[in-house]
Amino acid sequence: MPVQKDPSGRRFIAVETEVPGTPEEVWQAIATGPGITSWFVPTQLEERKGGSISMNFGPGMESSSEIREWDPPRRFTAENKEGMGPGAPPMATEWTVEAKAGGTCRVRVVHSWFASTDDWDKQYESVEKGWPAFFRILKSYLTHFRGQPCTQLQLMAFAPGPTEKAWSQVTEPLGLAGAQVGQSVKSSGNAPKLAAIVEHVGSKAELILHLDQPAPGMAHLSAMPMGDQVYLYICLYLYGGGAGALVAREEPVWRTWLERLFPAPVEQTES
Repeated sequence: MPVQKDPSGRRFIAVETEVPGTPEEVWQAIATGPGITSWFVPTQLEERKGGSISMNFGPGMESSSEIREWDPPRRFTAENKEGMGPGAPPMATEWTVEAKAGGTCRVRVVHSWFASTDDWDKQYESVEKGWPAFFRILKSYLTHFRGQPCTQLQLMAFAPGPTEKAWSQVTEPLGLAGAQVGQSVKSSGNAPKLAAIVEHVGSKAELILHLDQPAPGMAHLSAMPMGDQVYLYICLYLYGGGAGALVAREEPVWRTWLERLFPAPVEQTES
């Protein structure tokens, strides 16, 4: 959906989903650091008005906001003064939880900013397109792993294009090439151990998995063009008290495997 505008000059995008749980259970998932970490990105959050929110999207990609309104378990708002990056207007974010019939809740997030031009509209539209995948993970977390601690194994790599080739290099050894929703998949060869059921297949290079190995959890994999390279993203959400130790063991295995697939270019030096 295109960016919406109102007469005051406010621009905004709004995304919502319906998930299982009481308002209190859903609030724990969307308004606490451990909860957000369980389905989105590693997050620290001070649960109060004036508190800070710090989200880690990867090395050098941290985001900080300040909570402006705090009304558990219904609503909170936060402001990120840096917005979408250098020169961007500040961004306000509102989260609301509304109880629905049948033991579910509607979760709605609204990002808004004031601007007289459309310079930042495309960046916000890309954010809007990214939320559905994370909302799917949120729904699965609340369905299967509600309240369990989570440790993430977050991996990123850059590969030569085209995207289809880089995606195949990752998905084939993991047993994911051509995967369909509901299919059981398993890695092979020297790829890291992975066994799962496919929960979602995106229209492009994106998959969401319900994991059995390396531990019960979820996985989100995607690839997208970035300049003349391809940006590859893999995140395993592993649940339970032993997940931290398991991630410490598995992370170097996954990183070594990705580095073998996509070795960093050797810098040329003048003789």
